Amino acid sequence: MIAKLKGTVDAVDEDSAVIDVNGVGYLVAASARTLRDLVVGGPASLLVETIVREDAIALYGFLGTSERDWFRILTTVQGVGARVALSILSTLAPEEIARAIAAQDRASLSRASGVGPKLAARLATELKDKAAAFGVAPAAAKTAEVAPMAAAGSSVNEDAVSALVNLGYRRVEAFGAVARVTQRLGADARLDAVIRAGLQELAR
Repeated sequence: MIAKLKGTVDAVDEDSAVIDVNGVGYLVAASARTLRDLVVGGPASLLVETIVREDAIALYGFLGTSERDWFRILTTVQGVGARVALSILSTLAPEEIARAIAAQDRASLSRASGVGPKLAARLATELKDKAAAFGVAPAAAKTAEVAPMAAAGSSVNEDAVSALVNLGYRRVEAFGAVARVTQRLGADARLDAVIRAGLQELAR
């Protein structure tokens, strides 16, 4: 199995690139985000996910481990093949995918080509626990599993996100800002302080 390619960019197409490794050209499918960073004639070092089918061996390339990891995670969901996973990665950066899933922001997920409302809902539901592994807290915790103080903090966070959304910010942006603010201010921060700090975070 091919896990990594290091060579020279021979060609870049709309959805793939050819990487020349010692005179052998490897056709590698990749997200638009990765392809934008590849320059014909320039060096390239790609992490590769090799998928073997009955009729072909397909290579998918990634510049970073987080993008490759999310490709693997996304393709575990029914209805998400390699093409749809690359479409999602072309639309959202890995950290944005994690925040969208944690915030249950189906609208952001459905921006990707090939992702309709039903598939976006499935992604948000089935992968919500994965967001924690990427440093993003789940959108809401089960009441039975959290202490009163943690539940109160969760309520403040949700109210702060709603307030920022009402001010015109996208839910995924608001969720990310509130998550960062809460880490800095602590779980017992007042709602007005979280909103104010969240606005400052979004204004950067």
